[in-house]
Amino acid sequence: MLKFIDPDHPFYRPLWIRLLIVVFCAVWTAVEFLGEQPLWGMIFLAVTAYASAALLVFYKPSEKVEGGEKDEGKDGQDGTAG
Repeated sequence: MLKFIDPDHPFYRPLWIRLLIVVFCAVWTAVEFLGEQPLWGMIFLAVTAYASAALLVFYKPSEKVEGGEKDEGKDGQDGTAG
């Protein structure tokens, strides 16, 4: 299935970026409605709803860290001998 927003992408990991995207979409929706453009207002209302659902409501951060591995084993400091 085609995703318009891939919430697993590392770009969306910080909360402030996800909030900024949703707020921007909501502000643009208000601009369209205040500019008496109801068709575009409804389109951006749907975009805002989709973005908020994908990035805030149903967002689950992936366990993957960039580079494919967690930092626990670097430089031999993982607590194991040898």
